[in-house]
Parts: sequence; structure tokens; C-alpha cells
Amino acid sequence: MEPEKQNKSPASSTATPSSPEFGKPLSGWRLRCYTVIFEADTRAGRRFDLLLILMVLLSVALVMLESVGNLRGRYGPWLTGFEYFFTAAFTAEYVLRLLCVRKPLRYALSFYGIVDLMAVLPTYLAIFEPSLYALVDVRVLRLLRVFRILKLHAYMQEYISLGRALRASARKIFVFLSAVLMVVLIMGTVMFIVEGPEHGFTSIPVGVYWAITTLTTVGYGDLTPKSDLGRAIASLMMLMGWGVLAVPTGIVTAEMSAQRFQFPPKTTTRTCHECLTEGHLPDAKFCRNCGAKLPRYQAE
Repeated sequence: MEPEKQNKSPASSTATPSSPEFGKPLSGWRLRCYTVIFEADTRAGRRFDLLLILMVLLSVALVMLESVGNLRGRYGPWLTGFEYFFTAAFTAEYVLRLLCVRKPLRYALSFYGIVDLMAVLPTYLAIFEPSLYALVDVRVLRLLRVFRILKLHAYMQEYISLGRALRASARKIFVFLSAVLMVVLIMGTVMFIVEGPEHGFTSIPVGVYWAITTLTTVGYGDLTPKSDLGRAIASLMMLMGWGVLAVPTGIVTAEMSAQRFQFPPKTTTRTCHECLTEGHLPDAKFCRNCGAKLPRYQAE
């Protein structure tokens, strides 16, 4: 038994990416489809994505037109037919994306994977609940791909920078919002005590609602303090609102400034086959996220 183990161990240590545990590698038609569908640096990929965005715009316009009663009554069958056509096209495209990637589940749970699924799901759900058909407008989120298609590297880089700045400042913003929540809770309670039900402040939640609308400088005007002390508190809340609105902006701006010099000068739409991370340099050999080997860069 011992020699058999020794003979089997080298074979297991020399497992290649073609082994079942790693999944079938991209090759042949899968690799060609992957390059066209996921990467916009090639002419075919850019044409595919431009066609996709055109279809998204047309389908969103279709939903808007169908919400107009006169047009729905006159061209209802045509609008329905076009909607079924767009849904079938988006469904086929979504299935093709799943077939092209090595790990379909990872793509399905990614941001773009969820958006692509939501682009087709409302039409099928509308068969059981017609009111859900209006959710088809979520397809407009797919227009985020315009940054990839037009190869606007500067805009794509700023988009990535903004996302990282928001993630980096998430804790600070959370602490700030917690402080704001405590302020509106305290001030709402104070206004409930000062003004009372006779002036419309019938409960503490109503006072908190007034504090939120005042602190955010919205001021609907449905609740207004009548006493001198209440008006003084309201004036203080309005002045605080100016500073409150500026704090999140300053936090995100500071993080964006810190992130500015942490990105390569030029990125592409090259996608890692393992983790689906985009934005690699043209001469990169390995993924900047998971370290997997990148395929050969295919540009125009």
C-alpha cells in the first residue's frame, strides 16, 4: 500500500488547469466568444457591446412608450412583440455569458451578472404579476458598459477610483451617519417636548421626521414650530444642515485625492478568466487581484 501512495502522490501534485477540480479551461469557441462578449478592446467586442447598448436603449424606450395609454391601445401588439424579442435576445446573451466563463456561478453573483439577470427577469415575472413589468427599466443599468465600449480610459479609471474611495470612506460615513441619527433623535424628542401635540408634534417619531427634513434643508413645511423656543431650535437645525451636508463630501473627496496616484496610467477591458476582474495593463501577465495568468492581450 505504501508504494502505491508514493506513486500516486506525484501525479496529484502535477495537476494541470485542465483537471476537473480546476474546471475546463477556455479554448476554441468559448475563448472567442469570451473575448467578444467580455472584452471591448477588439473591434468585434466593441461592435457587440454597441449593439447591446442600442438594444438596451430601445427596450427602455419601449417600456416608457407602453406606459402611455393611447400608444398602448394603438400599438399594443407591436410593443409586446418587440419586448418579447428583446427579452429573448438578452436571455440568449446572458446564457452565452454563463457558458463562456470558467466559473458561471461567480459571474452570476457578480455586479454585472446580477444586472444582466435583472434585465430579463421582470418580463418573465410579469407573466405571473403584470405590475412587475415596469421593473424592466432596470436594464438602463447596463449602460454602465459605455465606459468599456468607447474605451474612455480616463472615465473608466475615475469610475474605479470613485468606487474605491467610497469603499475606503464607508466606515467614516457610517460613523458620521450614526452621529446624525443621534442628533435628529435628540432634537426630535426636544421638539416634541417644546411644541407638543397642539402644534402638530404628536409623537417623538413625528419630531424625528421634522428634524430630518430640517437638518437636510428639505423643509416640506407640513410641520412648523410655533413657539419662540421652537423657532430658535429650528434655526439652529437649519444652520447645522449646511455643515452636515458638507461633511460626507469632504470625506469622499479626501479619499479620492488619496486614491489618485494608486492606479496605473492606462487600463484596458482585459478580464481575468478566474475572478473576472477588469482593468489590467496591456502588458500585464498576471491578474492584479487573484494572481492568475492572464490570456494574451488582443487589441485592434
